[in-house]
Amino acid sequence: MTVEIPPQHEASLANSDLRPDEGWNVLYVDGEWVRPDHDRTLSVRDPSTGDELTTVPAGTEADTDRAFESADEAQSEWADATPAERAGVLREVASLLEEHEDELVRLLGLEAGGCRAKSAIECGITQELVSLTSSLPYRVNGEQSGSPIPGKQNNVLREPVGVVGVITPWNYPLNLALRAIAPALALGNAVVLKPDEKTPVVGGLALARLFEEAGLPDGLFNVVPGRGEEVGDHLSSHEDASVVSFTGSTEVGYTIAENAAENLTPPLLELGGNCPHVVLEDADVDRAIDAGVFGSFIHQGQGCISINRHLVHESLYDEYVERLAERAEALPIGDPLDPETVIGPIIDDGQRDRIVSLVEESREEGAVVRAGGDHDGRFVEPTVLSGVDNNMPIADCEHFGPIAPVIPFETDEEAVRLANDTEYGLAASVHSESERRAWEVADEIDAGMIHLNDQPVNDDPHTPFGGVKSSGLGRYNDQWMISELTETKWVSVQQSSREYPF
Repeated sequence: MTVEIPPQHEASLANSDLRPDEGWNVLYVDGEWVRPDHDRTLSVRDPSTGDELTTVPAGTEADTDRAFESADEAQSEWADATPAERAGVLREVASLLEEHEDELVRLLGLEAGGCRAKSAIECGITQELVSLTSSLPYRVNGEQSGSPIPGKQNNVLREPVGVVGVITPWNYPLNLALRAIAPALALGNAVVLKPDEKTPVVGGLALARLFEEAGLPDGLFNVVPGRGEEVGDHLSSHEDASVVSFTGSTEVGYTIAENAAENLTPPLLELGGNCPHVVLEDADVDRAIDAGVFGSFIHQGQGCISINRHLVHESLYDEYVERLAERAEALPIGDPLDPETVIGPIIDDGQRDRIVSLVEESREEGAVVRAGGDHDGRFVEPTVLSGVDNNMPIADCEHFGPIAPVIPFETDEEAVRLANDTEYGLAASVHSESERRAWEVADEIDAGMIHLNDQPVNDDPHTPFGGVKSSGLGRYNDQWMISELTETKWVSVQQSSREYPF
């Protein structure tokens, strides 16, 4: 295979309408675009070509401390702001996301390698999420109750936690940042964000521009790009962080949780997945394959909720593999900025090498390549493998690539056993013409999110998003964020004289 990328590939971000006047090599702290007092930088590279797009600061612990100080000072006044004030800022951000959608789609293609279809979906979901989140300030409800003590009234209030530290990944940088930032601000908190080193513009500094334009008061949203082992570790162990939100690998998630535990800071974690796509013997094969193609290959399989394993009943197995392979071979590969492209680049050489190695190791153990299997630079062909078992390298981990291993099973019980034979429990899908049967199988699968006659790549902003086992702690989206980002306070009122025993 050969992939041609246009010269220059619009590689400069200098003409972005979201670029600060100072350029991208800045921090955003206390409502100001600040050039750091050091010359350490991160090179932001185009995953299609490896060319440098721009540089941003490689923030330090001192930069992070300044961001937390600004956030802490600004938060109390914001907590006292009216629901209308907080909601108004978020409604304006939602409007700006729509206004700048074309540019955000371009940035997602340049920085994250997302093809236009994927990036447009991400922008649309994010607009809906922020719009829905603007209602949260009006939905923080307390409770009032009586007491076994005569004359006492109990009140349970919900108050902002304070400053929320947010660490985000590169694969869906816009959505996975704002799903934490927007509700944190809506609920009266301040935020310090460390975006991923690979996507600090569209996942960080460009967001600061949107909140600045929306009129968010200074200090409430701060962006400190930097390396995970420095800024990420310092943020997650910071004494002023009231909650730490992290989306990323399970391995790093354990470190984040350990860091947060030093200060008894609650972690909110959405971690890895090994998502099964279960096709029962009475499934509609057309629907199952349509869903399987999308769930495996959107964004080159670089998603925690992408299909990692296709578990297919033995009676449908041969037909399913053949047709899935035909569909995979027909997917256009190339420049993510080309509207016709479906398969763009893998994010970097290291991840490309890992995917290629997993496929090769599985071939050595007996897997058969039925489609794809080749690569050109960072472009990996959508690959379908048959003859796979659950213990092969490509199936027993989160491969994070455009690879579709297909595993046969004989009974529903075996399908459930295979689906659960993983440390992860994020998302899954089950196909059957009998909704009752699909429900019965889904009920036995250990996952936080299961989709019947669909595929796992779903995120509705008004539903709880999160997993079980090693896939994380807590739930994102809508009312569930009220629980995560506020704390309860019990205030009792003794309304009449009380008799004490002494």
